[in-house]
Amino acid sequence: MKLTTEIPLQLSSSPLDYESKLLSLGSCFAEHIGDKLTYYKFRTTQNPFGILFHPQALLNVLEKALSNEFFSVEDVFQQDQKWHSFYAHSRLSRESSAEIIAELNSAGKELKSACVESSHILITLGTAFIYKHKASGLPVANCHKVPQAEFKKQLTSVVELHQILSRLITCIREINPKVNIIFTVSPVRHIKDGMLENSRSKSHLIAALHSVIEEMVSSKVQYFPSYELMMDEFRDYRFYKRDLIHPSELAIDMIWEKFKHSFISEGIYEDMAKVEKLQKSLAHRPMDSSGKTDSKLRAYQYKFKEELIKKYSFMRF
Repeated sequence: MKLTTEIPLQLSSSPLDYESKLLSLGSCFAEHIGDKLTYYKFRTTQNPFGILFHPQALLNVLEKALSNEFFSVEDVFQQDQKWHSFYAHSRLSRESSAEIIAELNSAGKELKSACVESSHILITLGTAFIYKHKASGLPVANCHKVPQAEFKKQLTSVVELHQILSRLITCIREINPKVNIIFTVSPVRHIKDGMLENSRSKSHLIAALHSVIEEMVSSKVQYFPSYELMMDEFRDYRFYKRDLIHPSELAIDMIWEKFKHSFISEGIYEDMAKVEKLQKSLAHRPMDSSGKTDSKLRAYQYKFKEELIKKYSFMRF
């Protein structure tokens, strides 16, 4: 008996393996997948500018970083005794203007380097709603608790999103023509805008993404249906956290397994299992106060580490 409507998944023609390097950009869900990849010791760079929800916010930092344009005092402001930037998440906010400018420029270098070196880039889109700062006209990545009256909220049209996403792909391809780009829409619902508005927002993102991907001659731009999996295949509130908005750990694990099936080479599943076994062992705290069990555990861990590092010299535990 089937109890769910399964979402058909395509196998990637260029799957990830341990030779791959991945850059994960976008909403908080990009970090969930990035964290999984990091746990399994893939070479992963995550959101140098912090969590960014709208495609325009991603494009803003990509264009600056890839053109070697430095951030200056004009790109930062003080609010609630801290310095922020409308280009970045509050993760980069600092106590002084000099500190945040240095942080932004460091993030720009990291982003460009990752774009150049990555074999795969995962981009997770969160919302089609954008907030524009009225005084500067800048579409902001984060409002940083600046009064809402200083912003104009807009739902970006499918046509505008198509243009932004096309430009995003072009920017990346100009410096890394061979990179594989994986797009997905975050399964996190933005109910601050209201349930109906959230549906409009997600539908705009999905429609724009598919129109862009259909234009691509190359198979190196692909779509992973994380939003559809959450809404249709896992259609049950037991897969949500207590806030009924964010996917639970179980849901994230289930989406990860689907991602693994679609975008990670079966040839490394055995090594991934070894990494997981070692990670669980390293997290274990022995109860034996005599130290004998601890000594055996350390010897076991050392053997496992040496095996993996001999095969993959970049791995660190």
